Amino acid sequence: MIDRNESCTAGQIPMSYFACLAYLLREWTGVEHIEDYLSYAVYLLWLFFPLMVVFLLPGVILLFIYVSVIFVHIYKRKNELKEAYSHDFWDGAKEMLATLWDGHARIWHGYELHGIENIPEGPGLVVFYHGATPVDYIYFMAKLLILRKRTCHVVADHFVFKLPGFKLLLDVLGVMHGPKEECVNALKKGHLVAISPGGVREALFSDETYVIMWGNRKGFAQVAIDAKVPIIPMFTQNIREGIRTLGGIKIFRSLYEHIRLPIVPMYGGFPVKLRTFIGDPIPYEPNVTAEELTVKAKAAIQSLIDKHQKIPGNVFRALMERFHARQKED
Repeated sequence: MIDRNESCTAGQIPMSYFACLAYLLREWTGVEHIEDYLSYAVYLLWLFFPLMVVFLLPGVILLFIYVSVIFVHIYKRKNELKEAYSHDFWDGAKEMLATLWDGHARIWHGYELHGIENIPEGPGLVVFYHGATPVDYIYFMAKLLILRKRTCHVVADHFVFKLPGFKLLLDVLGVMHGPKEECVNALKKGHLVAISPGGVREALFSDETYVIMWGNRKGFAQVAIDAKVPIIPMFTQNIREGIRTLGGIKIFRSLYEHIRLPIVPMYGGFPVKLRTFIGDPIPYEPNVTAEELTVKAKAAIQSLIDKHQKIPGNVFRALMERFHARQKED
């Protein structure tokens, strides 16, 4: 019997790998002119490869999140006997996760954090613009733990708590459902708490014009008033150029409003430059109303967008900014 390598190299004219594959498939299937089908398949792969990549890359973030989930489960099993003897059971896990995500931030996005001095030593409510994914907040949280040894609780949408395998990770990272009382209690205990008033709607349906989509939400302002803490505005430059959504298609918006689940397709995962800017705190004022404080907070976020983001956002420009030095006035 002649093996495959011999059948491909037999004769005076050696076959290419493609011709060899076509020959083997033709012998196996009996289909004539199979090389024509193969050529067409290769052409389609070449044609649609960039499109496949931009829809697959966002999955890298999900992969990293599940790596984090697996890590905390392993960490718990390995160290559960120490729990009775230590008040800082999860510190090692948090530091390892922070290192993992900070490494991803620096390598993939050249991530920078500016204005960390505006984070108070005590409690404060961090209010931020929500990109298509909260990856910039994860980077911020990692950098905060590394530089300041502080954690920041965050309010997440209810659907996050229904994701399989996430419960332990959410507990470790201090992710909350977001009832006002829970947020106020966390702040009164001296913690930092972060919230994006725009939430999932802003994540899915804002676009490269960076429109703030808070609607009539002002509960976060009442939380800051009740807890007597400052509001710290935060915005990440180019966050919508890293990953974008198809939220501009009306059917997705209509579907979301009916079922309230984030099923809008995303694409991108581009290694654009990301810089997070923390603005000047808005101090607590005893006589300010929730409506007035909401207006101030929204104006502060808009000011950060106006100062640090070129509108409309552009993916190519954001990629090129990886090679540009930050301007001094930033």
